[in-house]
Amino acid sequence: MIAPDPEPLSVGRSQPLSLDDAPVVIAGPGRAKSLSLNILPPLALGTLILGAWYFVSYQLLEEKRRFLLEPPHAVLKVGFLDWDNFSEILRGLRSSTKVAIIGLFIAIVLGLALAVIMSQSKLFERAIFPYMVTLQAIPILAIVPLIAFWFGTGQKSRVVVCVIISLFPIIVNTLFGLQSAERGMHDLFTLHSANRATRLRKLNFPAALPAIFAGLRISAGLSVIGAIVGDFFFGRGDVGIGQMLRKYANNLDGEQLLAAVIMSSVLGVTVFLLFGWIQNRAIGKWYDPSGT
Repeated sequence: MIAPDPEPLSVGRSQPLSLDDAPVVIAGPGRAKSLSLNILPPLALGTLILGAWYFVSYQLLEEKRRFLLEPPHAVLKVGFLDWDNFSEILRGLRSSTKVAIIGLFIAIVLGLALAVIMSQSKLFERAIFPYMVTLQAIPILAIVPLIAFWFGTGQKSRVVVCVIISLFPIIVNTLFGLQSAERGMHDLFTLHSANRATRLRKLNFPAALPAIFAGLRISAGLSVIGAIVGDFFFGRGDVGIGQMLRKYANNLDGEQLLAAVIMSSVLGVTVFLLFGWIQNRAIGKWYDPSGT
């Protein structure tokens, strides 16, 4: 007796799959590993920094010179938990934040306008770009007397410092982005007889958005530095964080000085992350930074 041949396989036949046939994805361990890789290294480094901070405060510095670097718990107690001191720092931080925002807004408007003009004409690019590089290369301390002479020692001078410091990255990154559109896309727009305005609006600006936001993130941090530096040298008007840094240093108030420095850093990081969030909301759905 000959056994029947096994049923031949049907290449094109599909059979319904049950839940038992579905692949099982275990996300728990992988997600925990990802969180540990993102959280543990900063925590470990922060612990080392705190340990080194305590070591310098108590081992390398004598008690009479400890004001140079007060221990972390003293900074927390005097600079942050004492509401009178902390509220004073917050008022100064608010004034510096306002100056940084005004200066950054002016720098964005000027930078985008100049970059667009330079991208549309090689003649304007060759004429303007050397002076932008020169302006960036001038030490800001060297022109502080001129700024005070022209704009006084109030809030206007602080805004001018912010604009000078934060203008160049916006121009350079925007110009690079506007000139980075693919040549094939330019040929396509030429084929459809697109004018300059249409090409700029529908091709150059979308292609330039990643570079523009990169420049904005850099300039956002620089504007905070400019607000603090300007406030440090121009002491009239609203008291900013720069004037407080100078006052705490003159009075040897180490706890308040370190607390003000920490809050200044928090302001800079916050502004940087804010523009990163705006970038993700604006172009994160279609832009792949890896290029894949």
